[in-house]
Amino acid sequence: MRVALFLTCVNDTLYPDTGRAVVTLLTRLGVEVDFPAAQTCCGQAHYNTGYRHEAEPLARRFADVFKDYEAIVTPSGSCGAMVRELYPRMGERARAEGRGGALAAALAPVVPKTYELTEFLVDVLGVTDVGAYYPHTVTYHPTCHGLRGLGLGDRPRRLLEAVKGLELVELPGAEECCGFGGTFALKNSDVSAAMGADKVRNAASTGAEVLCAADNSCLMHIGGTMARLRTGMRPVHLAEILASTEGAAA
Repeated sequence: MRVALFLTCVNDTLYPDTGRAVVTLLTRLGVEVDFPAAQTCCGQAHYNTGYRHEAEPLARRFADVFKDYEAIVTPSGSCGAMVRELYPRMGERARAEGRGGALAAALAPVVPKTYELTEFLVDVLGVTDVGAYYPHTVTYHPTCHGLRGLGLGDRPRRLLEAVKGLELVELPGAEECCGFGGTFALKNSDVSAAMGADKVRNAASTGAEVLCAADNSCLMHIGGTMARLRTGMRPVHLAEILASTEGAAA
């Protein structure tokens, strides 16, 4: 199977190891992974901040870059939700504004074949045990876009539970937002920081070494709060845990 890695802006700029981990993991599972170098931002930041029309050229570019792949895999629930949830809305809004159906037609082929990483592993490849080894105590934070937008459910937990050496401990208030929310963290910084502090205190109460999530934008916010509160915990993307093996830690 030939798939494309949609890495996203945050990962490309700040967390390239997550992208490497995805490639390592999928290659180990027999998947051929391409990284289309022409990919850019999906437009999520623009759309969520109210610049819907400015997001449209980015959505068109996404569709053009990824249209020929069997599947598009991303290690980001928020960007995955942008494509799956909001691209169809963009197309319909353009039609409703009298601009025709060209945008909707361009976006339609890529929407159903875009998968967040855990969806792809569980639903497409049909695996939960990916051969990972990670001898640490981990607590899992389900991010808002993954939980509510994509409906990932227990897929990430099932993957973590199958990792050898990993002890998974429950996170109190797991389904509460961490406070990041993209530009929300900038426009409402006091509220965002308070929400982040609540999340980190709950995580620290578990005694876990690692807080895991499937979206680095949330982990960036949580990790910064962890550092300021000096918890000693580490934020780690799920892909990096799943890519780790006994012989080679990611």
